[in-house]
Amino acid sequence: MLNWVNDCLQSSYTKVEELCTGGAYCQFMDMLFPGCIVLKKVKFNTNLEHEYINNFKILQYSFKKLQVDKIVPVDKLIKGKFQDNFEFLQWFKKFFDANYGGHEYDALGARLGETLGKGSVSAPRKSFASPNTFRPAARPSPGARANPSRIASRPAVNTTRSPGGNNAQLEELSTQLMDLRLTVNGLEKERDFYFGKLREIEVLCQDEGESNDLVAKILDILYATEDGFAAPEDVEDVPPPPEEEEEY
Repeated sequence: MLNWVNDCLQSSYTKVEELCTGGAYCQFMDMLFPGCIVLKKVKFNTNLEHEYINNFKILQYSFKKLQVDKIVPVDKLIKGKFQDNFEFLQWFKKFFDANYGGHEYDALGARLGETLGKGSVSAPRKSFASPNTFRPAARPSPGARANPSRIASRPAVNTTRSPGGNNAQLEELSTQLMDLRLTVNGLEKERDFYFGKLREIEVLCQDEGESNDLVAKILDILYATEDGFAAPEDVEDVPPPPEEEEEY
């Protein structure tokens, strides 16, 4: 499966887990449906989680634009776990086979020579695929791409809306819910980080003692409250500060 990805995209992935960046799927969509994604917005070489999320948002936008009835489990994929990424790759391979028309595609040129994957990068190869390579299982007529609306029981672009647009609404709500969850998770991490810093300052001040004027002023600031907010009654119950995270 990974060899298929590397052959298609002229990439150098060594583990399925590396697909957690989302960059490969974005380029696959550009390959299948030229123009559905602006590749210059995709971060192909990144190890930052928020850029993984941005790549998957670009992928989701292309799905929405093409009415692909698939929810992308971004919060799972970006964690880089093998099982989650392998399952999504399996689904995407079926989706690819159902929609690929056999045309040539210069993956390296399309992403302006950027490397993709953590393995050693070989010299640029010829444009990917001959017309007989990676055709959909149900082959379209010569020169024509498989009509997604005619492919049954397999991942493909859904060109018809269900009555009342329920599928579109469900996808939109699911996307909004995922965005909210990711936002909340990010805010919680940021909150815990700064709380840990404040807690360390508090402990340091308490060790120094309030006889120091500067320490006393710092403690006054830490313990100051505003209308509608109250300090915790029992400081003993406050959890220890979390370990520092390198990136926020």
